[in-house]
Amino acid sequence: MRTLLLSALILATTPVLARDTYPPVEVLLQADKSVIGEPLEYPEGKAQITMAIVTMQPGQKTGWHRHEAPLAAYMLEGEITVIYGDAGTKTYKTGDALVEAFRSPHAGVNSGEDIARILAVFAGAEGVSNTVAEE
Repeated sequence: MRTLLLSALILATTPVLARDTYPPVEVLLQADKSVIGEPLEYPEGKAQITMAIVTMQPGQKTGWHRHEAPLAAYMLEGEITVIYGDAGTKTYKTGDALVEAFRSPHAGVNSGEDIARILAVFAGAEGVSNTVAEE
């Protein structure tokens, strides 16, 4: 009987120990819309995740462009200002997380005095361009 109780106690506490030892997760962002309110839509086709670090020198500009796939971004360092046309202008700094506008033209500039580094994660599809320059 004692062995049975001890076994039951071990089994009952094992899941708790497993949950308690899981690394803590700090959610940086959870969204269903872009920074300008566009509902997220994934491109058709075979899913493809692209992760990149974008580095911009002080004063460097992106030029007008749009994204064909949702883009989650995290500011690793520096500051950028993005112009969204009629939707306004926003400045992002180190530690900011966002879902960038897509399918809507926008342009960015490193508005800080130092390098800007952005972790960009595109939720795209094979054969679909993540970024398209605007004419």
